[in-house]
Amino acid sequence: MFALVAAGASPLRATAATGPRPPPLSAEHLTVAKVGPKSPHWVYVVDYAFNNEIDSRVYLFDGDTYRRIGQIDTGFSPGVNLSPDGKTTAVATTYFARGGHGTRTDVVEFNDNATLAKTGEIVIPPKHTQTLASLFTVAYSADGRFLYTPYLTPAASFGVLDPVRKTVLSEIDTAGCTLVIPWGPNRVSSICESGRLLTVTLDAQGHEATRTTSDPFFDTDKDPVFAQGVPLADGYAYISFLGQVHEVDFTHPKPVMRAPWSLVSAQEKGTWRPGGVQIGAVHRALGKMFVPMHRGGEGSHKVGGSEIWVFDLKSHQRTARWPVDTKESGEVVAIQVSQDAAPVLFAATEKADLLILDAQTGRLKHDEKKLGQTPQLLLNP
Repeated sequence: MFALVAAGASPLRATAATGPRPPPLSAEHLTVAKVGPKSPHWVYVVDYAFNNEIDSRVYLFDGDTYRRIGQIDTGFSPGVNLSPDGKTTAVATTYFARGGHGTRTDVVEFNDNATLAKTGEIVIPPKHTQTLASLFTVAYSADGRFLYTPYLTPAASFGVLDPVRKTVLSEIDTAGCTLVIPWGPNRVSSICESGRLLTVTLDAQGHEATRTTSDPFFDTDKDPVFAQGVPLADGYAYISFLGQVHEVDFTHPKPVMRAPWSLVSAQEKGTWRPGGVQIGAVHRALGKMFVPMHRGGEGSHKVGGSEIWVFDLKSHQRTARWPVDTKESGEVVAIQVSQDAAPVLFAATEKADLLILDAQTGRLKHDEKKLGQTPQLLLNP
């Protein structure tokens, strides 16, 4: 949402039906309001709006002033991500000609984060992957040259797009593996039901040059992982339903799997579990990982956290446990942390609250009530 204001004019007042009407405003007389200087404590809150799913949106919220700055309309079951420079929000979404039915159009839309106005689009095949909130249903290459979005029909593939020229460059078959996990300027991995990663390397034109498949790095039957990987400084961490952390280093020509480590002690295993949708966040400079945890049994992986646990990524030791007032706010289903020297932790809850915490101490600074209907993904530039 953005404001259109007549340049050099006062706001127009309503007139009676029989009174004089103000002259129409031409495009050159309109200016788009800017959202203000970017803050490291801004957060983009993706609301999937489960009560009216064709009308999802992204809210821009200021974690210092506790102000809702504006919104971006995002259609049905969108994939949302930020460009590497933080200047653009890309949205892969679906629209139907008659609202909830009719001819389907899939599109990737681009929004200027200085104004939240739409600046362009790429029409894509009507098969973009529609999932719960994920960082991997639309994603940029590290240098911003390529944009990727996965397709599912149920045959799996992904599209390679040029976000500057607004064109589709290619479609890459992924042989049953899904999602787009970008790394470097020209590599994309997809996660497979066998517990492997398929990695495709692209040429300069955005076409497939080579592909490799890793060995399995988790057991899909005994302890599957959340598909929502947690970004690290050098790759991603995949957290399993039982709390195993599988770190994957993406700085080498092929993904390197580190030895897994556990969020829970032997006594806690099977009792305390991670859960929710966006199930982890990392402050890269501090080397801290934040995970919403709950008491639960098998099949409770979608249950949000009643506590937020903090871990040191070097020692793999838990350094803090922060309880959440679930009666007041609800369980935590999504978590994000700012990357500055005085970080704040954002937590979306199943009651649609947005909690703002001091990421160093866990102190609750603010509880924003009812930020949308079903916020499940938090993005921080």
